[in-house]
Amino acid sequence: MIVLEAVSHDFDGRPVLEGIDCALGERRIGIVGANGSGKSTFARLLNGLVLPRAGRVLIDGVDTKKDVKAIRRKVGFIFQNPDHQIVMPIVAEDLAFGLKARKIPKAEIDGRIEAALSRYDLGHLRERPVHLLSGGEKQLVAMSAVLVTEPELVVFDEPTTLLDLRNRNRVAEAIDALPHPAIVVSHDLELIAGFDRVLMIEDGRIAADGLPGEVLPFYRERMR
Repeated sequence: MIVLEAVSHDFDGRPVLEGIDCALGERRIGIVGANGSGKSTFARLLNGLVLPRAGRVLIDGVDTKKDVKAIRRKVGFIFQNPDHQIVMPIVAEDLAFGLKARKIPKAEIDGRIEAALSRYDLGHLRERPVHLLSGGEKQLVAMSAVLVTEPELVVFDEPTTLLDLRNRNRVAEAIDALPHPAIVVSHDLELIAGFDRVLMIEDGRIAADGLPGEVLPFYRERMR
């Protein structure tokens, strides 16, 4: 369970989020909003990439301000642009990076990498240089590098925005098949139309919160 209590945040004195109160426990939650509405900041609060100026963010009762290391073990985060996330030059090295930092034995690392790449039929890319991958392959490798660390929850920040239709569909199918709970920030309304819940962020506040069939028509109207 994620709980935000009176959460506010700003950048360079400019308010980005103001007085956010909510509890998030559904399996699939979508976050929508115009550019600059605060939705990406909202997402980054959930795994400690951003710490609130005021209020608290609690992940299963753990305050992100007090134990950000524990939070990042619980909550995986996948960026819009995988080039901002992939840190090693070879696919297998990138998947191993986070596991080595956690002192996982080599045999277990190899097994986890094999399983993660097989999940998305990427085994043939194991020794491939990252710079030779397509955009969709990079996004799936970034997902695999997060999932291989076995988080309890995954947060996505606009995972399909930079992709063509074929790769958008591959990533959408991968998200749909995840056994993990997921929170997805997206302009791709079709991606989140079947989710359990959608929040709309507007001017740093939650302007709508409910089922996709309720929130998405309201959002579309607001964007006219």
